[in-house]
Amino acid sequence: MRNLTCIVCPIGCALVVEGEEQGASTTAGGDSFPALTITGNRCSRGAVYAQEEVRAPKRVVTATCPIAGRVSAYEAGRSLYAPRRIPVKTLSPCPREKIPALLADIYKTKVSVPVKAGDTVIANWNGEGINVIAVRTVS
Repeated sequence: MRNLTCIVCPIGCALVVEGEEQGASTTAGGDSFPALTITGNRCSRGAVYAQEEVRAPKRVVTATCPIAGRVSAYEAGRSLYAPRRIPVKTLSPCPREKIPALLADIYKTKVSVPVKAGDTVIANWNGEGINVIAVRTVS
């Protein structure tokens, strides 16, 4: 038995997920998983969330990338703020077990300025269909 709080909508249903030893459900890829019993959800979205969270958890990843060739304002002798890193995030969730590798690649990627919020920093990471975008505009 596993207790989860649904995060799909603001209600925050308290979900209880129990695996059944008998029977199995099959995914489109042909993988066989034990059938799950999900209770506590007020809508079907909660059941889908619980299935995904138990079988293949995914997360949106946020991090920062260094800006290529940028020298801080302090080092340049100016009083203006010049950021050395830019915030980024994934457009789609990443499988939880692949997050450390994704973060390593994000931290190695140097972003050239100017960059606008929404610009792609890493496209189709490792063929997973995960795009990393800039969250802030830096010129």
